[in-house]
Amino acid sequence: MNCYDFDKTIYDGDSTRDFYIFSLKRHKGIIKTFPSLIKAFVKFYVFKKGEKTEFKEKMYRFLWYIDIEKDLPLFWKSHKKNIKDWYYKQQKEDDLIISASPEFLLEPICKEIGINYMMASKVDKKTGKYKGINCHGKEKVRRFYEKFPNGEIDEFYSDSYSDSPLAEISKEAFLVKGNKLCKW
Repeated sequence: MNCYDFDKTIYDGDSTRDFYIFSLKRHKGIIKTFPSLIKAFVKFYVFKKGEKTEFKEKMYRFLWYIDIEKDLPLFWKSHKKNIKDWYYKQQKEDDLIISASPEFLLEPICKEIGINYMMASKVDKKTGKYKGINCHGKEKVRRFYEKFPNGEIDEFYSDSYSDSPLAEISKEAFLVKGNKLCKW
């Protein structure tokens, strides 16, 4: 089994950020969330206080202003092109995506391009509230073994050293920078 992070790994960019910008262009009411988003941003990124999940839940308030059932298919129609060619060339039937992005955001594209296994952060697609722990760092390893108790990762790909816990349990690991793959 090969395992991949999603954003900046097989997807060129950050899918959550891209979906936020896509939604903002379509639904101007999202601007009403700016004051709480800026406050949360400053608290977490400037003063280094609070949890990242708390910041993300403030950001996900934009979901209140969109029609997720209509907007999500339109988003992926215009952003599917961001899936990197090198991934398609080596894609296998048992590939696994493990990402901190919201599960509801990645499910449609994974299904469309034939990725059968995916784990991501469980976020309510209407409220933006987390249903559990952000799928990040050591949590990715915990979830992997929960779903695949005797699982083995042949090759692991990520753009970030925050995924070192998954790299450590993989037979081989690669750091992705753009379209360049380097040994971990």
